[in-house]
Amino acid sequence: MLKLERRPEASQLMSYASPLIAIALMLVGGLLLFTALGKDPIEGFKVFFINPISDSYGISELFLKATPLMLCAIGLAVGFRANVWNIGAEGQLIVGAVAASAVALYFYEAEGAHVLILMVIAGAVGGMLWAAIPAFLKTRFDTNEILVSLMLVYVAQLLVSWLVHGPMMDPDGFNFPQSRLFEDSALLPILFEGTRLNLAFGFAVSALLVGYIFMFRSFAGFQMQVAGYAKDAARYAGFSAKRMIWIGMLSGGAMAGLAGMSEVAGPMGQITDHVSNNYGFAAIIVAFVARLNPVGIFFASLLMALLYLGGEQAQQYLALPSSISNVFQGMLLMFLLGSDVFINYRVRWKEAVA
Repeated sequence: MLKLERRPEASQLMSYASPLIAIALMLVGGLLLFTALGKDPIEGFKVFFINPISDSYGISELFLKATPLMLCAIGLAVGFRANVWNIGAEGQLIVGAVAASAVALYFYEAEGAHVLILMVIAGAVGGMLWAAIPAFLKTRFDTNEILVSLMLVYVAQLLVSWLVHGPMMDPDGFNFPQSRLFEDSALLPILFEGTRLNLAFGFAVSALLVGYIFMFRSFAGFQMQVAGYAKDAARYAGFSAKRMIWIGMLSGGAMAGLAGMSEVAGPMGQITDHVSNNYGFAAIIVAFVARLNPVGIFFASLLMALLYLGGEQAQQYLALPSSISNVFQGMLLMFLLGSDVFINYRVRWKEAVA
């Protein structure tokens, strides 16, 4: 009989190598998947992974798609390092987008930089307020933050659906569930002419830098790391568990809300009931593939963005549903978790008892 036996000490080298192993296994799994679907695996690999970044515009789209993933993932990583499990970044992104859109529509005919500044503030605050709900319930009633934050995603989806079918609906939009197109004053500046890459990418890179300083160069970041590795030691040292929960949840909410703002003030230019492309959920995979490291988050976000673009290319050139990108995301997570199992456990033969 086979049994899993915990290793005395996990290999640090394999811990950092396992994301690369998971990526390699995902690529192999992708070739098998294309074959099973009756597609040429080499052509499928080319369409999915090469075509999306074959020119400068494609590369700019890669960075554009990676921007909300970077923002959400760095916010989540802060909490995850202290075992604060915010699974509701998707809902916080939606509420941040709603708050930013409310500012854009309120100042619809106004001009000036103050509109965009207020949208940034509103997006971050909106996400923080949505994340504050599970934080309060956790610290006050010891509820499970995983379940509460996840359930609030569905509340946020219903909220934005109601708004774009009602108060925020474009009066000249022929009853489509969408708001007016935002004025130029409510749109993020484009970084490179001829592309859609905007200033939000600068926000994302700045957030990664600030996140790195906080996690590895600040005392609060050290406290959260200790709380994640040894809860009893953190309590003995006098580190406040409630404070860790609030920091972890609010940082995730603020970054997710900013990601929502970057979507409505960037490539969308308005708010609809499909404001997010499951970026909040995908960012969870990004954070763990990156080992909760800001440098790793940058590259893992690019990989996840490539999966999104590859799904669109597969739909266009291979007649496959765009949701195939979700299959690749699932394979990546499954292989990562599988690799982690063998990093922490070894397989042992156990003799059957007669």
